[in-house]
Amino acid sequence: MLKPSFGEPGQCFPLKGDSGFVQIRLRTTNIPEAITLEHVDKAVAYDRSSAPKNCWVYGWHQGYDAGKMFLLAEFSCDLEKSNVQTFNVLDSVGSGLVDTVRLDFTSNHGSPSYTCIYRLQVHGHEPTSVSMLATQS
Repeated sequence: MLKPSFGEPGQCFPLKGDSGFVQIRLRTTNIPEAITLEHVDKAVAYDRSSAPKNCWVYGWHQGYDAGKMFLLAEFSCDLEKSNVQTFNVLDSVGSGLVDTVRLDFTSNHGSPSYTCIYRLQVHGHEPTSVSMLATQS
């Protein structure tokens, strides 16, 4: 979503309040395998209460299935574990193609005024052939 800030606080995408969403169009069509959410490291930030906590990531392909969204992952971020956390995509997704993802969060770690998204990554691979794209329509 954003370029790595190399641990510098303040290089985030701020959203008003403690809940909301961001929607991102991927560079290429992808078969997602994992989602990584990153927040600023505790070594450089005195307050990490703006980190998203309870999250859902949805995906869809705008050109297929009329852009029908499906759940890729559901997770809670635990800042005591790490500022960078990776979550596997649900098994039920199978080989679903996505070109757009949406991160929804219903809470953060305590900030009532804003939530910061530092980096969101979608890990996966590109479809191997045009026939795979055709089977999805």
